Amino acid sequence: MPTPTSGLTTTEASGRTVLAFDGRLDASSVARLWGQALGAARRARDRALALDLSRLETCDMAGAAMLAAVERAHGVPPDLIGANQQVSALLARAREAGAPVAPAPPPPAPSTKEMLHAGLTAAGTGVVFLGEATLAAIRLPARRRMIRWADLLRYTDQAGVSSLPLVVMLGFLMGLILAFQSAVPMREFGAELFVANLVSVSLTRELGPLLAAVILAGRTASAFAAEIGTMKVNEELDALVTIGLDPMTMLVLPRLAAGLIVMPVMTVVLDLAGLLGMAVVMRGFGYPLSIIETQVQYWTTPADLYGGLVKAACFGVVIAAIGCRAGLSTGKGPRAVGLSTTAAVVGGIVATIVLDGVFAVFMNRLGI
Repeated sequence: MPTPTSGLTTTEASGRTVLAFDGRLDASSVARLWGQALGAARRARDRALALDLSRLETCDMAGAAMLAAVERAHGVPPDLIGANQQVSALLARAREAGAPVAPAPPPPAPSTKEMLHAGLTAAGTGVVFLGEATLAAIRLPARRRMIRWADLLRYTDQAGVSSLPLVVMLGFLMGLILAFQSAVPMREFGAELFVANLVSVSLTRELGPLLAAVILAGRTASAFAAEIGTMKVNEELDALVTIGLDPMTMLVLPRLAAGLIVMPVMTVVLDLAGLLGMAVVMRGFGYPLSIIETQVQYWTTPADLYGGLVKAACFGVVIAAIGCRAGLSTGKGPRAVGLSTTAAVVGGIVATIVLDGVFAVFMNRLGI
């Protein structure tokens, strides 16, 4: 079977360059002619250009793409000689496909009014969620059948027991780092012994509850938001309402109870691990365990420990509530669950820090 032929002839006529194509301009032939045609078009930039297509036998989209590339290389639209309707249509499509796409304009910055409206909407949603949760807690005695105790144990295990290795590691390293960093300036005054006092008070009053809350927000609030968000996307929450079950009682209250239960325990474990890390550093400085124990017991008061545990319990409820609220606010689409998870983690950490500041002012006013 003979191989289809194609050719290109370049001539000068009437002050313009004429590129005459003959034979076939298809996927099997344009590769051989592409470089030759572009070179001729670039050399003719100072003159008019014409494309003679009267002797073409056939032309497909590959050939039209080559003709469009020749036009762009010349810089000025050439004259078309003998182009039939099919070739003209293909060339128009190739020009449209090769045209530069204007960049999308940047989204307008939100105005102050829009930001205020978004903030008020978020605050209103939070107030509604708080009211629904409070109402569900009040009605809980009459809706005990909706509480599945196995789920409460599972949430508690997921939030607390599964995170204990991370809590121990983080607490030990934090106590170790605090002791080393505190010993540097105190060594100048010969007060290395008081490193034990500083680390123990810092852990029990502030760092213990705060670090445990960060762990809870990263591990558990995100899980709560993802679980409830997936249920909403799959319309399982609507199914619960249809059969007469309250999602707030069945899904939210057990998670709030789990956060309330596990956070004080996590805080105590983190405090003990931090004290152990501090003791390792102090032993390295040559202090016996008896002196370290005496310093910790003398300077760490029950008010420090109980105040930290109260803060931890509040942090646990708030973080669990933010995770559940983010899940219930999940929108539609494949990105909705991911956005809710991110909102739960960020909201939990921010709310913890803000609430810790409120506790600091409150405890300072009370002299605790």
